[in-house]
Amino acid sequence: MEEKEILSNVPEEEVVTENVETAEDLHGENLNDRVRVLSPGMMVAKRFFRSKLSMVGLVMLIILFLFSFVGPMLSPWAESGEAIQDKNPGNEIVLADRIKYYTEEGDTVIAYEITVQQPTINKRGDLNSEHLLGTDDYGEDIFTNLMLGGRISLTIGFVVIILETLIGVILGGLAGYFGGWVDNLIMRIVDIISCIPTLPIMLILSATLTSLGILDISRLYYLMVVLTLIGWGGIARLVRGQILSLREQEFMLAAKCSGLSTSRKIFRHLLPNVMPQLIVSMTMGLGSIILMEATLGFLGLGAPLGTPTWGAMISAASKMEYLSGYPNFWIPPGICITLAILAFNFVGDGLRDAFDPKMKR
Repeated sequence: MEEKEILSNVPEEEVVTENVETAEDLHGENLNDRVRVLSPGMMVAKRFFRSKLSMVGLVMLIILFLFSFVGPMLSPWAESGEAIQDKNPGNEIVLADRIKYYTEEGDTVIAYEITVQQPTINKRGDLNSEHLLGTDDYGEDIFTNLMLGGRISLTIGFVVIILETLIGVILGGLAGYFGGWVDNLIMRIVDIISCIPTLPIMLILSATLTSLGILDISRLYYLMVVLTLIGWGGIARLVRGQILSLREQEFMLAAKCSGLSTSRKIFRHLLPNVMPQLIVSMTMGLGSIILMEATLGFLGLGAPLGTPTWGAMISAASKMEYLSGYPNFWIPPGICITLAILAFNFVGDGLRDAFDPKMKR
């Protein structure tokens, strides 16, 4: 009877039992040899990997990361992380104009003015072993640019979300724990940031950088800084709300009575309890940042000219010539952006359900 009572007090999904037919089978044996209680981390992993959508999202993310970060290393049209031109003479268009002119002595001389254009023979994306999606106006392989563009877009998303989380956790934790004027000051800053129109600010920033002559890859660094400064407010609100509800719990009263320092109470007791919500928020926010970068790239406000990003590649669709005649320019990056956002949303939904202690299935 005692063993049955012990088993009944343990939630069903936290217990992994071996084949036990009757209570008499446990008689005279150590209960711990037949019953294993799952740790919280194992419970979360079990719920997450049991979700089919989570697995689909995770597989999609792994494929996208391998495609973006490993693919360029295997491509013959990429060197040192940059796309190289196809300089095969067979892909060049040579135009020769015959010119007749007369010298001062009256002799007739015939010459040819030769114009060499960029390789465009594969521009329409004819399927072949060399260029799976064709080449662009600069003779660069579109498929290689697609891989390099994913590397930049995914990197921007991860850097921005990590910086947003650091700022949001620190300021939100201070606001929730201390309250009073500290809370009022930080929350008013968050209110001001939430009122800032993102797109006009990015337009002004792009015009300012262009006027200052900043046309290289450093434009991306300014883009990441601005996106971070605008986007940390939501995480700060989330952390503040969680800490306000946690700081009055029994374990925090015990920590206070134990004489622990403020930093130890915040970083060792409060923030670990906020991490599940933070992880879900970060996962869901990654898709939004990638979509924002793609939107800015489409408007020409993101990476400098010539830098392959998914958004910049889709901007080719703004020209009617490419929209109707060259779908290989903009459809593949659009598919990649859609898959990336779907994958992050699937993983975020799975993490949200996995961290929910009320979920049983």
